Amino acid sequence: MKITELMISSEKVAHVNMNNPLEHAMLVLIKSGYSAIPVVDTTFKLKGLISMSLILDSILGIERIEVERLENKVVEDVMNEEVPYIHENESLSKGMRLSIDYPFLCVVNDEGIFTGILTRRAILKHMNRYLHEMNRESVRPT
Repeated sequence: MKITELMISSEKVAHVNMNNPLEHAMLVLIKSGYSAIPVVDTTFKLKGLISMSLILDSILGIERIEVERLENKVVEDVMNEEVPYIHENESLSKGMRLSIDYPFLCVVNDEGIFTGILTRRAILKHMNRYLHEMNRESVRPT
């Protein structure tokens, strides 16, 4: 099975541009309910991940959360550039190995364009279905 058959297309994935204001990223995260979302550039190349914890860390003062700092920062200032990703033509087994440590993997094409995400949930659902089919076949009389 190909990764593209299990991935969620980029059109359906919450994401932000690296030049977006940090406040916008915070709103997208809150509205989507996700813990982290992909960051892309103007050509839709994958550049990083942004999370609520990264945003909050960037506005945390000594005695209070300094919300006014949001006005002067963009996503690029605080995003994590170490992104768990996989190429869309790589094997599902590689995706399974990588998903052990991450709830989702960003999927990119050969040019580094963000094409979607492969979730641990999708992989587990596929494996569960596969195992049930294998179990049914092993108990069938020949």
